[in-house]
Amino acid sequence: MASYRVISSDSHIIEPPNLWTDRMDKKKWGSQIPHMIKGGDVDWWEMGKTRMATVGAVTQAGLRFERPQDIKQEGTWDAVRPGAYIPAEHIKDMDVDGVWGGLVYPSTGLPLYAQEDPVLLRDVFAAYNDWLAEFCSEFPDRLKGISMIMLEDGVQEGIEEMRRSADMGLAGVMISSFPRKGQAYNEPMYEPFWAAAEELEMPVALHVTTNRPGWTQVIKDGKAVQTGADRVQHDYYPRMDLCHMIFSGVFERYPNLKAANVEHELGWIPFFIKRMDRTYIERPQATPHRFKSGVLPSDFMRNNVYHSFQEDEIGIQLRHYIGVDNLMWGSDYPHAESTFPKSREILEDILKGVPEKEKAKIVGANAAKLYKY
Repeated sequence: MASYRVISSDSHIIEPPNLWTDRMDKKKWGSQIPHMIKGGDVDWWEMGKTRMATVGAVTQAGLRFERPQDIKQEGTWDAVRPGAYIPAEHIKDMDVDGVWGGLVYPSTGLPLYAQEDPVLLRDVFAAYNDWLAEFCSEFPDRLKGISMIMLEDGVQEGIEEMRRSADMGLAGVMISSFPRKGQAYNEPMYEPFWAAAEELEMPVALHVTTNRPGWTQVIKDGKAVQTGADRVQHDYYPRMDLCHMIFSGVFERYPNLKAANVEHELGWIPFFIKRMDRTYIERPQATPHRFKSGVLPSDFMRNNVYHSFQEDEIGIQLRHYIGVDNLMWGSDYPHAESTFPKSREILEDILKGVPEKEKAKIVGANAAKLYKY
């Protein structure tokens, strides 16, 4: 695989402790600004009285290959890899891993989408986007940032932040993997956002762990927790999003709009595509929007939706049903489940028997086309 330009379509930074405290208006937001609390063996993030994620699992890249039993959520900032927040060190780790380019997502920023106040989050996200643009600007040919966008109670504000992100050189946007309970992305209020994303050629990402409030299933000791069942089934949310968007004609109205389904793996997609087509054909009352020229939902899945995966051998076996041109590998660096520092070895294994032309697309060429490398 040495001749291929490998691009991770799903890499991460880990936010420095001062990212938000240095960049947000203290008079306006005070203790609501995300800040890190040092706690001996555990450091964690807080917003006001809300305790959020600890540093642990996002600091343990490579441990899965040596001592997986030692992976834990708790941890301290001192254990964070320098490559997670220093651009030059990030590039060094990419070189060690045999990865040429990376699409960069947040870490602490992901669960921030579950915080209640959308106005506060718009300022939080803007500060993060500023930092990320600076981070990627040191190696613009290799690092492409994905900005965080809040749409709830302010679609126009979300459009303005997307335009600002594009002006700063960021390559795409991330919205919540599902909107607040009771809402959906087929609603007319989102139409201007899809139109602007198409105009700006900004792919729209649906990344795991970014739901708006109302969807957490388990509360323990007064705090939302993710169970094993939640983690196994987190592809539920992008499935609902894509159904709502496709069945309501979003991609028909905006044929050049691209969506990226990120970190939800692949094996569920063939069944999902088939179910959408059958439902569209057999249940017209449930899917009243009728596509022109005999087009089916599966056509929009293959024309408009990309899928970022990590280690899904079953999905690779079913790649032709999903669409080889739609698959993008990602390392998830530097999280505990990351393939770092054995990404090349793992790619060789999961792509065994795949024709060379298809390998080249999956490991980098598809991401390069979508994000303009």
